[in-house]
Amino acid sequence: MDGFLNRTEAGKALAAELAGRRLKDPVILALPRGGIPVGIEVARELGAPMDLVMVRKIGVPGQPELAVAAVVNGDDSQLIINESIAAHARLSREDIEHLAKAQLDEIARRRAIYLKGRAAVPLEGRTAIVVDDGIATGATMRVSLKAVRRRLPGKLILAVPVAAPDTLGALREEVDEVVCLLEPQPFFGVGAHYADFSQTSDDEVARLMDEADDLS
Repeated sequence: MDGFLNRTEAGKALAAELAGRRLKDPVILALPRGGIPVGIEVARELGAPMDLVMVRKIGVPGQPELAVAAVVNGDDSQLIINESIAAHARLSREDIEHLAKAQLDEIARRRAIYLKGRAAVPLEGRTAIVVDDGIATGATMRVSLKAVRRRLPGKLILAVPVAAPDTLGALREEVDEVVCLLEPQPFFGVGAHYADFSQTSDDEVARLMDEADDLS
């Protein structure tokens, strides 16, 4: 397998990989926005509820795709900094915290659109499966996994269609199990492994979350 037609196909392939495993009371936790079309296919196959990890990447000023950190909100927002990128970009923690404020505002906006007041799905003692469409630097995923671990799942699984091998290796310490279909070497970016990697819209996310309500 060299890649995927789109996120839906990737999700079905990932779901097939997970379907044969014995998973205790699974919950799918997708990262908006690109992880949701992947996650819904896994949720559909497993008959599991789907929830979101509301996390935002913090890009280097002038290079928004280069993640210097990621933030996830909650009772106490968590900030994970890529120290090597921060040093190279000459950004202090204070600089990054200032950049994070805008992303926390965006999280609040998206939460209102996507979840429409839904309560979080309980995770304690359950199998939490964190899903995205792929992993490059891992900053966004790392903070997501830390936030999910704080909610005391019985088992934490990272499941993605494609990831940079070195990044995935570093993330293995954060989880109990990793499921990844492609670890290309050399790695040229997540989008290089999708024929269609167009942006997932807010409207599509809201529609898929409505669909997810009917699955569990």
